Amino acid sequence: MSDVATAAAKVVVTDSALARIEAILAKQAPGTVLRVAVSGGGCSGFQYEYNLVQEKPTDDDLVLGTDNARVLIDSMSLEFMQGAEIDFVNDLIGQSFQINNPNAVASCGCGTSFSV
Repeated sequence: MSDVATAAAKVVVTDSALARIEAILAKQAPGTVLRVAVSGGGCSGFQYEYNLVQEKPTDDDLVLGTDNARVLIDSMSLEFMQGAEIDFVNDLIGQSFQINNPNAVASCGCGTSFSV
């Protein structure tokens, strides 16, 4: 089994997140996907980035979701996200995508940055 395939078994996108991604992508040009990435920065050292992009997956990308709600994660980001759950939460405080990452040892109050 390849590294990407192994990681695919460990990264999960919840039904709530898939439904929200599908609703967002329905308003975009055909072929648009959601790219989730980890980059340096944020108050805890690393931060998640969410970008709507018009691109095809590369050989190193993990592709999750469905035809109508496609999520791409590059191999570098995947190293920080193995075992993570991508969720969409709609509560009294607001709506947001949240990544529940077992690799994060600390995170900021807003939940968008973390350290490992």
